[in-house]
Amino acid sequence: MATVTVGAVRERAPGERRVALVPEAVTLLRRAGVDVLVETGAGSGAWFADADYTDAGATVVPPDEMYARADAVLCVAPPDPETAETLRSGQTLIGLLEPLRHPDLVAGLHRRGVRTVSLDLLPRTLSRAQSMDALTSQANVAGYKAALLAAHSYDRFLPMLTTAAGTMRPAQVLVLGAGVAGLQAVATARRLGAVVTAYDVRPESRGEVESLGARFLDIQSPPEQEEPGTRRGGYARELTADEQQAQRAALDAHIARSDIVITTAQVPGRKPPLLVTSVALERMHPGSVVVDLAASELGGNVEDSEPDKTDVLPNGVTVIGAGHLPSAMATAASTAYARNLVALLRHLVRDGELILDPDDEITSALLGGEPS
Repeated sequence: MATVTVGAVRERAPGERRVALVPEAVTLLRRAGVDVLVETGAGSGAWFADADYTDAGATVVPPDEMYARADAVLCVAPPDPETAETLRSGQTLIGLLEPLRHPDLVAGLHRRGVRTVSLDLLPRTLSRAQSMDALTSQANVAGYKAALLAAHSYDRFLPMLTTAAGTMRPAQVLVLGAGVAGLQAVATARRLGAVVTAYDVRPESRGEVESLGARFLDIQSPPEQEEPGTRRGGYARELTADEQQAQRAALDAHIARSDIVITTAQVPGRKPPLLVTSVALERMHPGSVVVDLAASELGGNVEDSEPDKTDVLPNGVTVIGAGHLPSAMATAASTAYARNLVALLRHLVRDGELILDPDDEITSALLGGEPS
């Protein structure tokens, strides 16, 4: 009987500590009849030793052997050009490949006969695909870590404290964007005792925000004009320039009163919307903290924020470009991501073969319309 062999790579992107498979996932895949190869040292950034993988039933091999033997190569981030050249015709690359941001990489792989399965293309509105939703699992990690990072950087207490020295007021936290990451940031900041307000362009987010004990910020903005394809796949659509300008003007006053601002609004493959302008930053009081989860090479929600960089502005406001927070919690993030991959492989592997059926709703979306 045929057997599918998958291989987990060692991530090579700077600062990327996650790994596609953890030992727990290896055990689950072996039970499903999948052979597992793991590149030497692949899990070290997430504190998983090679021996942990061997004990779980994987074979730890050098990179050349892994690429030669694996039917499907599992990764987290898109491969660098050198790694991409290692992939051979007939192989399948599975990961968060970001084809909207890296179209040339994906097109080049297709030309060489490499199939690509990109988890960031998963339709998030399909209930049967929820266990495969890596963007959601990683956003949960990012939102949680953002609240902790903000608390660590803020020089006052988050909860209200009554002491012999008097009462300390609770921190006022504003979360912009009430998607998965934003809601997790809301929940975590609430657990830490802060008074939390959240805002999202989607009115239906109010119920989710209020269910976590936070207040939903009402901002009068131009009515949404639904267009074909808007909100497709469970994402908020990109605002028009006029809507963004009206939104920013209304937000500035609320930002100025906040001790901590966490921004989480992203548009897949596109520049994130600007939510916190330099004017708004100038109005914040010294000691305030702004955490931008959307910070990337494309820009961020906060004006002039940079990924993986912390700046203290002349007025004492700390701006943190935190676009890669899941890697800062590599063990938890890798465990969640590996479970997503296990669910996906259980969907794709049938009778010892990896089946990429373009007529299947989930598989077709993950293939991203690649040539057949």
